[in-house]
Amino acid sequence: MTLLARMGYGTSGRVERTSATGDAGIDGIISQDPLGLDRIYVQAKRYETDRVIHRPTIQSFVGALMGAQGDRGVFITTSSFSAGARQEAERVAFRIELIDGSRLAQLMLRHGVGVQAETTVTLYQLDEDFFEAL
Repeated sequence: MTLLARMGYGTSGRVERTSATGDAGIDGIISQDPLGLDRIYVQAKRYETDRVIHRPTIQSFVGALMGAQGDRGVFITTSSFSAGARQEAERVAFRIELIDGSRLAQLMLRHGVGVQAETTVTLYQLDEDFFEAL
């Protein structure tokens, strides 16, 4: 949720994380306007990189969107999506944005979330022996 807020979502409204238990398939809600009329629903899965998200998981998210009376969502994972999952996100009448682990890492770097900048500097010193040998 911090990443989406840093990207500018919820600026006029708010970004809130739902409770871990009983979230009905929704991990967060972004209210785009002060009254909360324009909402984006978020689902996040932290999986190992070799665990792929398949079509049924996207179908469950669509069901959660329907239950919340939402029409758009963002599904974020540290792993990846199968071709079937991507097709399902495109097929449904809802606007669903899929963010896989690779894209998530790029967005985190770009927006400075969950990363620390580290700089390596090489300092050079004049080698007096080199000049004496000339």
